[in-house]
Amino acid sequence: MLMLETMESAEKRGARIYAEVVGAAATCGGQRDGGSITAANPAAMQRCMQAALSTASLRGQDIDYINGHLTATRADPKEVENISAALQVTPRTFPWLNSTKSMIGHSLGASGAIESVATVLQMDRGFVHPSLNTEDLHSAMEPLREKIPQICVEARVNKAMKVSFGFGDVNACVIFSKWAA
Repeated sequence: MLMLETMESAEKRGARIYAEVVGAAATCGGQRDGGSITAANPAAMQRCMQAALSTASLRGQDIDYINGHLTATRADPKEVENISAALQVTPRTFPWLNSTKSMIGHSLGASGAIESVATVLQMDRGFVHPSLNTEDLHSAMEPLREKIPQICVEARVNKAMKVSFGFGDVNACVIFSKWAA
């Protein structure tokens, strides 16, 4: 889905560079502390995002946009709660948030790759795509309504986070930085 290579290699072959991976982490909560075969445990989710921020030498407030796991289930408010805690942000300082799944469905094992491409393209082209069917947002997520676009919006995104919280409480987070030659 994405070609990952050193900057030197990309420049040598004249490739167009869209973004740089500046941080990443993966965790497995082991289905402990509220985790299950279908839900990540909060501590593992937060640890994953914080570890990715640490490898990128960034703070939560540095993230402009998050492509969420958000599967339109009752777990979405918990995901947002854990993102807020991990990034140490409030509804006022929360970054843009959307769900590519709302537009294409859940691609299971391919979701993280497809959504990473969507994240990089949004950064490169200066927009955040809508999260479809969020007119009746869960009441716990209502404070973030302005951060969850229902139409495509122009947005300057320099740092983006892609989170995936998967089956068996296996979690991944990648942080991309917009490429500036």
